[in-house]
Amino acid sequence: MNRLKDLRQEYDLRQEDVAEILMMSQRNYSYYETGVSMLTLEVLDILADYYNTSIDYILYRTDERKPYPRKKI
Repeated sequence: MNRLKDLRQEYDLRQEDVAEILMMSQRNYSYYETGVSMLTLEVLDILADYYNTSIDYILYRTDERKPYPRKKI
């Protein structure tokens, strides 16, 4: 998924840095970036929060980077 790589590079991070945020190995994270492994909802949620964007943006469902407003519970 190029969008993951683009976001990571925009934030000037290495794969190792993002893997640490996700509490996984660099190899496992690289599988997400290259499309070898499918992103889990948990990983998508963490990355969307970290990059301050929406899951839909990461998944190419929109080109709008702004995250959705959170509902008050």
